Amino acid sequence: MSARRNRPIHRLGGERGAVAVEFALVVPLLLVLLFSIVSVSRAFQVQATLSGAAREAARAMAIQNDSGAARSAAVFAASAASVPLTAGQVSISPSTCTGASPKTNVVVTITYQFKPTGSFAGGVAFPITSKAVLRCGG
Repeated sequence: MSARRNRPIHRLGGERGAVAVEFALVVPLLLVLLFSIVSVSRAFQVQATLSGAAREAARAMAIQNDSGAARSAAVFAASAASVPLTAGQVSISPSTCTGASPKTNVVVTITYQFKPTGSFAGGVAFPITSKAVLRCGG
């Protein structure tokens, strides 16, 4: 049998700092993944907000027959969720329900240019469109 020596074995002597290097290589990838998840989550939140705003505008138009009030309802619903929507981004068809047949539908379409914050897309805006349809007269 061979005798064991009581000296410590330095197996990792040549790998000093390897953990720091691996950490430095992995952290940027994890940050990109994290920011991507946050951006996609925000896009889904904006889409849901715009759907609700379009529904509120369609309801206001169908009941009040006032396109200005409908646009204001959409802007207010979007601003409550921190989505900066303007009345110009809200399209309403037809513009009035007066004299419309009972089967006429009000179609509200909202088109919003979504700019992900902190993205690597270079500030590119992506269009998000939402539509709501209700019958004139409620």
